[in-house]
Amino acid sequence: MSTSEDRSGASGRVQQAPGLWRTDLQQHDLSVPGREVVQQRVDIGPEAPAVKHTHPGEEIIYILEGSLEYQVEGQPARTCHAGDALTVPAGAVHSVRNVGSGNAAELATHVVEKGQAGHRSGRVTPVPSVRQSLSRPPSGRGEASSRRRAA
Repeated sequence: MSTSEDRSGASGRVQQAPGLWRTDLQQHDLSVPGREVVQQRVDIGPEAPAVKHTHPGEEIIYILEGSLEYQVEGQPARTCHAGDALTVPAGAVHSVRNVGSGNAAELATHVVEKGQAGHRSGRVTPVPSVRQSLSRPPSGRGEASSRRRAA
């Protein structure tokens, strides 16, 4: 593992849209050859737009605060609350929106092929149109899962 390619610690907050902020937390090579993990905190205000997008690898999400509604292609909309978790399959068109009255935040962990530029500094691939996203074949990968934090 090359130290020059690993980043640890928050690297600054970047506003991606009104009410949508990403903070890079860490990026490291994994023990699986050719794979790396990228972890970010995503803060989503009530005014943030729900942008359809994809990621080149799996996205494992843990809700830190608030209530968020996820729409993953081929699945019914799902509302998650602080303490819930879900997984978005690689390449799945999805969006998230804050359905609460205050701030919401998630911890997003991405497992990607090493060097996938789409995950440097939290960038994602937006989906240009609904028609284009509906014409894609379903991914056929596993369903999102949720766990409620034990009280």
